[in-house]
Amino acid sequence: MSDLPRLIHLDPNGPNGAGLSPLNLDSVDFQSAVPQQHLHVFYEEPAIGLTVGVWDTTTMQEAFGPYPGDEVIIVLDGDFAMLDADDNAVRAGRGECVAFRNAVPMSWKQEGYLKKFFVTLLTPDVVTPPLATAEGAVIVVNPDSPLNQTSTTGEPVEREHVAITNDAGNMSVGIWDCQTAEFEMEPFSIHEFVHVLEGAATITEGDGTTHNVKAGDCFFIPKGTECQWKVPTYINKPALLRFVELF
Repeated sequence: MSDLPRLIHLDPNGPNGAGLSPLNLDSVDFQSAVPQQHLHVFYEEPAIGLTVGVWDTTTMQEAFGPYPGDEVIIVLDGDFAMLDADDNAVRAGRGECVAFRNAVPMSWKQEGYLKKFFVTLLTPDVVTPPLATAEGAVIVVNPDSPLNQTSTTGEPVEREHVAITNDAGNMSVGIWDCQTAEFEMEPFSIHEFVHVLEGAATITEGDGTTHNVKAGDCFFIPKGTECQWKVPTYINKPALLRFVELF
């Protein structure tokens, strides 16, 4: 099983609390003084431009320009504002899930410390047309959004809400919940990033390894991971991130 994809628990301080590595930064990338930033990458797949990690920064404002990839984040500490060319701001803070659309012109600005989990998709062979506006490009996912039932009669009750789909059509961010259920052991058909808001589940991998996940946990399941989900009563995943690879 060692060569097969595995579920990855995301720790804000890196694997086993080992810490993050400092980044070498260039002043040309900032309107402000150069901040201190650190990074750890939990998973990456260069062929599709996928990176999963944790990042932190001190006070800063980035240079105005196209956002480098489709991204979803969970803010672990601090708050920030995304500014467009007219200084219109979308603000978000601790505990919130935010999705960004690739190539939209904007600038990240914050006062004080910030840490986030992030998943970025910058697909090498997908061309994004130039975008002149940032309208609708930064979405703070509302965990109370109405959900639509996706299951049929006789199946476990599943519901979801898609908050945003990227322009390439190979990434979506939204909310999913499920009542009591036991799904089959099978390879995962997508890449999925999860932040559990409510409830709990047991995820068993093909080699018998079990993961008991609960509210507050963040984890990433690479495509192809053989696993089975058991939901004892209820689970709500407000930071559900689904990638459909385009090959």
